[in-house]
Amino acid sequence: MAPRNLGKYQFYNVTVPSENVVHVEINRPQKLNAFFGPMWWELKDIFEKLSVDPETRCVLLSGAGDRAFTAGLDVEDAAKPDNAISAGGFADPSRKATVLRRHILELQEVISTVARCAKPVVALLHGYTYGLGIDLASACDIRFCAADTKFCVKEVDIGLAADVGTLSRLPKVAGGVTSWVKEVSLSARPFSAEEAEKNNLVSRVVAGGKAELIKEGLEFAKYLASKSPVAVQGTKNILDAAWGRTVEDNLNYTAVWNQAMLQSTDVQRAILSGLKKKTPTFEKL
Repeated sequence: MAPRNLGKYQFYNVTVPSENVVHVEINRPQKLNAFFGPMWWELKDIFEKLSVDPETRCVLLSGAGDRAFTAGLDVEDAAKPDNAISAGGFADPSRKATVLRRHILELQEVISTVARCAKPVVALLHGYTYGLGIDLASACDIRFCAADTKFCVKEVDIGLAADVGTLSRLPKVAGGVTSWVKEVSLSARPFSAEEAEKNNLVSRVVAGGKAELIKEGLEFAKYLASKSPVAVQGTKNILDAAWGRTVEDNLNYTAVWNQAMLQSTDVQRAILSGLKKKTPTFEKL
């Protein structure tokens, strides 16, 4: 079952495996879920709609097939003459640079749409999680991975600096521009699930393969979806707003946010359910 406000997508399976939980699965397994043109715009459309869908309280993001979350950019497609990177026929370098900048900003906006989703997004990573896989994963709120996941900030190996999110978000996920962040970004060397967990890229490594990963991710998403959506979405918003702010600035931001949100019925319901030892239910948001 798909969310009622979403249409069908060619390169994504969008389902509702449990009440208030949406599962977005990248669906190009024959190409290791590598990205090319249409996939970007479909992903943006999906997350723009889920962000404001009152039925959605948690989003899972995974990759179809057994081999990859995503192997990153489809380099064969990027090498085609009509691709912005390869295209010629410009009057001078300034004009080509303008087209390239616009193209990069468009792709950055797709990944930022995932990061800005009002609902918490849980990445379920397995197999190859290369290049764009790191961009996408670091834009999500929470990351679980299978024990056999192979990670790589791959862009240096294809002759460019990662430009749609990794170099901006990975340091924040990993706790700063650490020696480890520079090591894996500069060298493009693959690293393991164990190393990813050690350096805060993932919070959970799931033994037993992809099926167990999806199962554990879904159980967590159902648990998260049972919470007050006012509280969960507000918590995500305030945590994200803390990036780049001083403590004092974010405390003030929190006060302004909660002066409105503390007036929801969720607060009373949560408190009374605790006193009565009953599971609360909450209105849509």
